[in-house]
Amino acid sequence: MKIAYLDCLSGISGDMTLGALVDAGVPLDAIQQGIDSLGLPSCRLEASEVKRKGFRATKVNVIHEPEHAHRHLHHITDMIDGSTLTATQQDLARRIFTRLAEAEAKVHGSTLEKVHFHEVGAVDSIADIVGSAIAWDLLKVDHIACSAIPTGHGQIKIAHGLVSVPAPATAELLKGIPLAASPVASELTTPTGAAIVSTIVDQFGELPPMKISTIGYGAGDKDFTEQGNLLRLFIGESDDALESDQIWVLETNLDDVPGEAIGHCTTRLFESGALDVYTTPIQMKKNRPGVKLTVLCAAADIRRAEKIIFKETLTLGIRRWVASRHKLSRTADTVETQWGAVAGKVATLPDGSLSFSPEFEACRAIAEEHDVPLREIYDAARAAFSAR
Repeated sequence: MKIAYLDCLSGISGDMTLGALVDAGVPLDAIQQGIDSLGLPSCRLEASEVKRKGFRATKVNVIHEPEHAHRHLHHITDMIDGSTLTATQQDLARRIFTRLAEAEAKVHGSTLEKVHFHEVGAVDSIADIVGSAIAWDLLKVDHIACSAIPTGHGQIKIAHGLVSVPAPATAELLKGIPLAASPVASELTTPTGAAIVSTIVDQFGELPPMKISTIGYGAGDKDFTEQGNLLRLFIGESDDALESDQIWVLETNLDDVPGEAIGHCTTRLFESGALDVYTTPIQMKKNRPGVKLTVLCAAADIRRAEKIIFKETLTLGIRRWVASRHKLSRTADTVETQWGAVAGKVATLPDGSLSFSPEFEACRAIAEEHDVPLREIYDAARAAFSAR
């Protein structure tokens, strides 16, 4: 499995990302060809070798004619849709910009249709994001991991005036992502960089086990006294055939909630997109029996899940933490039995063999229709898969 790891000691921005990708071997000409098809005014990418605190790196600058346009999301997506980018590149670029628009709309109390980009709607930011989307596609990695993100500290001036670091949109984009402290009094992570990592990264944490083949260095504009303003990109191979990602674990202890209310809360959590919900009997203070409610969910679903838990259980607090997990690669499949078709999932085990798990609802429907024990439907479905 081909792995990429972003080492964000000095944060991440669009130009640092693009520089690291080019330094890692992605052809600048191929990126330029895609940028040319966007219809931007005389937009040209220039790569040069620079040094930051004595370390060499690639700096990618976007050269273009001056402009004063403030674009909306649809202006940028129209550019992307009308370009010669591949379908994969267009999809990634659109997703990054949509995340940006969602963050901007949230902090300004606007909508996706009405929010307009300021700094990130400029030519250089468009080139950074679209160029990065092209480069990641050309890199063809199977898994992207990333370190915790330092934002820096202090204050910066943006189109809306003076704000604290991280800027409001950056902070919104980094929700659910582990942050790191930094002594640098500057904006280390920009909205563009935050949008990129929050869209493409599969897992945040330490450098994963891999055999390193390439290391790329992307430079930012500033040269700090404390450390090199660099983004380091590791490319390598892992022998681990298992897929991995990160999920959030939410937990709360309940000792005064009726069982019906907990059951209703569980149903609502599943309906809201929770990956799993379960309860565990526990012994609480003063020897009271209680229930521990546990929810597994994606970072994007944390707020929705917590609202449901607080509303339905009236708990006073929810514990939460991020957890890394390994999971088997799986695909949807259907097998034919004597009672009809049964849907299920095919998982690829670490040794390459396949395992079929029938879907409960599909088996239950057939069992009720034909008045057959549920276990017989399960057995017949597994036997049909094994007989292929």
